[in-house]
Amino acid sequence: MLFSSRVPRGEAVSPNRRLRHERGIWQRRYWEHTIRDDADYARHMDYIHFNPVKHDLVADASAWPYSSFRRCVQRGLYPSAWVGEQDGGSFGERP
Repeated sequence: MLFSSRVPRGEAVSPNRRLRHERGIWQRRYWEHTIRDDADYARHMDYIHFNPVKHDLVADASAWPYSSFRRCVQRGLYPSAWVGEQDGGSFGERP
């Protein structure tokens, strides 16, 4: 909540968003989620790391240059050959 209140106004806002008093900094249908436990945290990390693969931006998670995946491998949190399909690809997305 503090983030959006501290971002200076002035971003492009559609007339529809203006009517609803929405900022242009958030993606539509954005939903907030509080991590509940270690398993939930792991699912969300999997989602973040697998997303570029899912959208055919790279062949594997380690190839995405903006990812924390390689750092997680160095820390022993993931095997270097992690594929990311262990959870059937749901990875924290709403059903």
